[in-house]
Amino acid sequence: MFPLLSSINDPEELRKLERAQLPQLAEELRAFLVESVSKTGGHLSSNLGTVELAMALHYIFNTPDDRLVWDVGHQTYAHKILTGRREAMSRLRMAGGIAGFPKREESPYDTFGTGHSSTSISAALGMAVAAKLEGSARRSVAIIGDGAMTGGMAFEALNNAGAMDANLLVILNDNDMSISQPVGALNNYLAKLMSGRFYAAMRRGSEKMLKGMPPVLEFAKRAEEHVKGMVTPGTLFEEFGFNYIGPIDGHDINVLLDTLSNIRKLEGPQFLHIVTQKGKGYAHAEEDCTLYHGVSKFDPASGITPQQSGKPTYTEVFGAWLCDMAAQDERLVGITPAMCEGSGMVEFAQEFPQRYFDVGIAEQHALTFAAGLACDGYKPVVAIYSTFLQRAYDQLIHDVAIQNLPVVLAIDRGGLVGADGATHAGSFDLSYLRCIPNMTVMAPADEDECRQMLYTAFQLDTPSAVRYPRGRGPGVETKPSMHALPLGKGELRRSGKQVAILAFGSLLAPALAAAGQLDATVANMRFVKPLDEELVLKLAREHGLLVTVEENAVEGGAGSAVAECLHRHGVTVPVLHLGLPDSFIEQGEHAQMLADCGLDAAGIAAAIRNRLAE
Repeated sequence: MFPLLSSINDPEELRKLERAQLPQLAEELRAFLVESVSKTGGHLSSNLGTVELAMALHYIFNTPDDRLVWDVGHQTYAHKILTGRREAMSRLRMAGGIAGFPKREESPYDTFGTGHSSTSISAALGMAVAAKLEGSARRSVAIIGDGAMTGGMAFEALNNAGAMDANLLVILNDNDMSISQPVGALNNYLAKLMSGRFYAAMRRGSEKMLKGMPPVLEFAKRAEEHVKGMVTPGTLFEEFGFNYIGPIDGHDINVLLDTLSNIRKLEGPQFLHIVTQKGKGYAHAEEDCTLYHGVSKFDPASGITPQQSGKPTYTEVFGAWLCDMAAQDERLVGITPAMCEGSGMVEFAQEFPQRYFDVGIAEQHALTFAAGLACDGYKPVVAIYSTFLQRAYDQLIHDVAIQNLPVVLAIDRGGLVGADGATHAGSFDLSYLRCIPNMTVMAPADEDECRQMLYTAFQLDTPSAVRYPRGRGPGVETKPSMHALPLGKGELRRSGKQVAILAFGSLLAPALAAAGQLDATVANMRFVKPLDEELVLKLAREHGLLVTVEENAVEGGAGSAVAECLHRHGVTVPVLHLGLPDSFIEQGEHAQMLADCGLDAAGIAAAIRNRLAE
């Protein structure tokens, strides 16, 4: 079915192909991607858009000696297939299979792990400088999407790279037409011309000749920028010290090959702007690239069909609350760092467009922007994934918490996230949030509790966080009414003997199931900070063993807060802490991952029995 693709097991074999064979290879590669991802799930639209680019890079550059750094890493499936992992795609994002992002342990062709965005230019610059220090001719290439270019770190790296004068190539994969108009023959021709040695030599010769006449040299540079600016959007990148080339058609394999071949011979920082189409070659994805961005298993012939479920996801619970709260209070503003769909804000954005702000992939800016709004009387709600909040930790402390501003963090994807693996897991938020003064931290055990906690957080005049997991809850109906929960108070959910399980958040359900086997007491703690110390001390007095359960790192987590409370009050009682281990947990199916960590009902019960036996 894929005669040409089946013969390619590494880039060396790719480079042996004739140019005339590459269009057929691109067709086969696209067809393989659709067939493969439809069986495993994963990112589809972005990968269909980078087929020719991945082929051209491995055809022209001497990989893996030349370094390719992909940003964001979810556009690397074609790269993985061409670098010996075609058969492994059948286990994409599964336990024991290959990751959905570049991973250094997986292949020498994955030169840098890029599960998060806007890091490629910094990393590739480091590699380019390393080559320069070694006196090596090795090349470094950063491939960055236009979405990732909204991250401030990308511009920090661009600013630094221009001053370093290393052999770095930055490729901007512009797949949303957000920077340039559609490209045509003129831009393709100009790009080929500007990436050629003759143009580069003429440019260097002119600079050398005019060096003794600074005003004339400056005028010549400005004139060149002006001419380029009339036909290309590259003036900004020229100001950073890059030689800007493009934009070119990222699906024209011959233009890509000619341009990359020219650029590989040039010295210094180069910037190539290509334009691609998300979902290219698969009609369903071309029509709705957002729907096909991240997909579950589907039938390639009919495409994705909407699935109905009676139970809402926590994300949907948040989205409904946000609209309801916004209707009640005009001070509410919603902020997301480029995760409108993922964070459940689509309906809010449609109903309250003047109060909806997507700041791009700029988590640090999102927090400080929210702080500024809060200073002037608004009540910002920042919808953010746990793993992405890590990137804004300094802003959370300095700009929100120190100033004690009423910013609500709606933290999605708390705990393990399944197929996306370690880079996207929310394993640490309870640990890093509870140590910040002025913070209130809540973890709901079900859907309605999530809604009421969000309302509770919004009523506070101090920083607060509601942290909830990915996916669906236990199926508790959400009440239309909203009420504030008693601050810092948990609730007793089951009375038993000898053992008391203190459950934080979504692990209440397996804790209750385990308690049924052991006749143990169970408390739904609700608040990580302020901790219900009265309840903790009561349970310590009445039981011989306390067990804390959380879908967060054990180190410094909610269980640590319980231990600190007991120590502070001079109470000595055995405590068993159950949570995520001190390791990065790879991708897999969420329920199995919890079981592997001993956080399902059977694992919790077994751990308690073992402790009692000791």
